[in-house]
Order: sequence, then C-alpha cells, then structure tokens
Amino acid sequence: MSSSGIRDRVAIVGMGCTRFGEHWSASAEDLLVDAATEAVRSTPGIALGDIDAYWLGTLASGQSGLTLSRALAIDYKPVTRVENYCATGSEAFRNACYAVASGAYDRVMAIGVEKLKDSGYSGLLRTDPPSDGTATELSLTAPAAFSFLDPAYCARYGVAPADMRAAMTHVAWKNHSNGALNPKAQFRSGVTKEAIESAPKVAGRLGVFDCSGVSDGAAAALIVRAEDAPRYTDRPMYVKGLALAAGPALGATDPGYDYTTFPEVVRSARDAYAQAGITDPRHEISFAEVHDCFTPTELVLMEDLGFAERGTAWKESLDGAFDRGGRLAVNPDGGLKSFGHPVGASGLRMLYECWLQFRGAAGERQLPDPTLALTHNLGGRPGSCVSFASVVGVAPG
Repeated sequence: MSSSGIRDRVAIVGMGCTRFGEHWSASAEDLLVDAATEAVRSTPGIALGDIDAYWLGTLASGQSGLTLSRALAIDYKPVTRVENYCATGSEAFRNACYAVASGAYDRVMAIGVEKLKDSGYSGLLRTDPPSDGTATELSLTAPAAFSFLDPAYCARYGVAPADMRAAMTHVAWKNHSNGALNPKAQFRSGVTKEAIESAPKVAGRLGVFDCSGVSDGAAAALIVRAEDAPRYTDRPMYVKGLALAAGPALGATDPGYDYTTFPEVVRSARDAYAQAGITDPRHEISFAEVHDCFTPTELVLMEDLGFAERGTAWKESLDGAFDRGGRLAVNPDGGLKSFGHPVGASGLRMLYECWLQFRGAAGERQLPDPTLALTHNLGGRPGSCVSFASVVGVAPG
C-alpha cells in the first residue's frame, strides 16, 4: 500500500548549495546564509521576505528554529527544525512540500546544514539514546556495520571476493571521476583504481576511498504550488513522489537479516514509484542520486531501487551501467563519496544536482536530456535504518 502522494502539486523554483568540504573559517550560520542567498538569487520573483515558512534540517549543528531565524534575521516566520539521521535534509524537503500541497503556505524554503569538520572528531559526532541493551549494532562504528555488506553479498550470490572488490573499487573510481568535474565537490581529483585498492583499511575490506567524505555544507530549495511555478521560473522542477520508511530496527537481533538488502529502501522506493506512476525504474529514470555512504552500499542500493536484478549489481557496475555515460547514470555529481556528506544538507544537495541537470547547467558532467530523476537517502545502518526516496521531473503529467 503506497501513500496517496502529491504528484505534480508542488514544484521547486529555486535552489542553492554551498561548496562541501572543510570550512574552517565559516560557521553553520554562514553556510545557511550562503545557501539561502543563492536559492533566492536563482529565483528573481522571490525575496527572503516573501517566504512564508521554513523547514530546517540539521542533525547536530543547532537546536530549534532559532538556528535559522538568527542566521537569516527572519522576521517572526515559522521555522521547523527536523532530524532523521542522514535523511535529515530530505525530511526537511518532504515536510516543506506537504505544507505547500496542503494549502497552508504559498512559498516555503527547505534548507539543511551541518558542520562536522571542526567538531574535534573525524566522523559523525552523536549521542545515542539509552536502550534496553538489545540495540547491539550501536556498539559498532558506521564503517564496521556497513563493511558486513561485502562478505554477505559474496556469500549469498556466490560472487568471488576479488570480483566484489573490483566492483567496490569501480564505484569509488566512478564517483571520484564525477566529483572531479564538480566545482562544489569536497574532493575534486580523480583517484586511480590502484590507489583505491591499496588505501589503508578502515573496517573489513573497506579502505579510506570506500568511505564517504566528512564535510561542512548547506543546501536549500524554494517550493511553491505547481500552478504558481511559472510566475517564478520558466524551468521549475516538479515533485512526482516522496516516500519515507522507518524500519522496525531489529538490527543484529533478527536472525533472518542477511545484510544483502535494506528493506526500508525497498519499501520507500516502491512507494515513491507508485506515487510517480513509474513501473520500470531502470528504464524510466534518467539518472539517480543515491546514498553511497560506503561503496558496497551503492551496489546493494542498485538492486533495492530496482536498477539491477538481485545478485547482478556488482557485474553491471563493472560493465559501466551506472557510469555517467552508462544506461543509468548514478551520482553524476560525485555522490556522498566525492561531493561529501554534511548530514543535514545531503538530501537537498542531491536535489540540487537534479535542478542543475534538468536546466542543462551541470557543466562538464551534463547528461543528455534528462527528464526524471530519483534521489535517495538512508539514515542509520543495515538492519536498522530510515530510508527516503523522491522522484522529480522536468514537466507535469
């Protein structure tokens, strides 16, 4: 059973995104100002004062709506701060879209931000809530938890470890190659496959280049009713489907879970496709921005999202199916791997790439005539996560 959806009832008419990376001299407030300012400047018909309400996504870079209202000097407008692990930016977007579709507001902004580089930790700093002791997966680091995907996939589908390693390497190589063409990416250099495979190990067979970047950054979207969109731009981006699934979080306590799929991703993708009227995603979707937090994650996602048959994503990846010039480009902006992953901003960053591609403004990484795109976030870890999927397009109908 899918949600009813809000297909073609709202549209994005402006977007902004900072460069992701090490912003030692900028605060979260500075990044929010930069993203919001670019979004407004991209839409001449809307000024900051015209925005009715805001949804702010951040995991750990601020509390309450004051994080945004103080930065933008907002004049007593409603600001709702949301958090949903690494799907936080997408959650801000989802709620902002629903608010417009409901008729509650005419013009809203979804904006996400995270400052991770100057926390004193090389990674995501968070405090886990108390538990009854059954949430054993929380004792693992994220790289350790996701490293299980690799041997589990090999065992289930009879893939030789060397072939799986080659596929993981190809994912990293592809996404770094794409990011090298992106002026806002954190890592803008291509990386050889030899360097990827010889990098120091982090967990299991995951090396440094198998892990996404730890970043600072912000991204923002301006959202209006679809019928109002032509007042603000001649190239709006229409929302076709929005879906979120939170799993039962049984994690390592479920003896039936084998680390070769994310059930939450399957459910959210199925819902988003149903809302958008998509029956054959591998052929109907022009390109996808997915949550490549670790290289084996992207391979599993290709199957969960319906882009490859079960047990074949590793081979399809090696054959170039998901390269920028392949049958379905995945992460043409570099993905989390190369663009970086400031948690609260990542979901909106994915939409920013869709915005650029649909407008023919993606520069050297521009794809030929894209019409429909999927964005995907997951938050948590295998066996215990939330998953978001959206479908956006260039035209209604």
